[in-house]
Amino acid sequence: MATKRLSHSELCRCLGGVRLLSLDVDGILTDGGLYFADNGLTLRKFNVKDGQGIKHVLEAGIEIAVISAGTQDAIRRRMESLGIPHIFTGVPDKLEALTGLCRRLGIDLADVIHMGDDVNDLPVMEAVGYPITVPDAVPEALDSAVYVTTRTGGAGAVREICDLLVAARRNG
Repeated sequence: MATKRLSHSELCRCLGGVRLLSLDVDGILTDGGLYFADNGLTLRKFNVKDGQGIKHVLEAGIEIAVISAGTQDAIRRRMESLGIPHIFTGVPDKLEALTGLCRRLGIDLADVIHMGDDVNDLPVMEAVGYPITVPDAVPEALDSAVYVTTRTGGAGAVREICDLLVAARRNG
């Protein structure tokens, strides 16, 4: 069943109460591509503009979590370099990880954004107040999202939402 989509202005009016931004990695913080080197390394490309937006959200007092099924050390290193306090990698059940974090922080799932783009994000997207995705997400994620960014994963989609969150906090 498709979720009611919010317009840009409707979303902006709703974001003032958001207390946690939860992010998937592949397809959201990256373009979803993986590079495999001959020496066995797996590489991802992150967008520095997304990183700057994340720093602004943290400065605004909003919690950020990254929840990924990926296990590579590079994910953790990049998130730590941005100052993200809640990093979950190698997670088979993203909803369980997020629910536990929200319980520890005293945050209601209704006050959470989750940005995801694939079927393993659906349980989280269906549980949070603000499920958001990117234009090239799988159809099921598009159906579950209240908002679809104009930018794709790894190309500023996270920054787009970060800027809206910071503006909502400033104006709220």
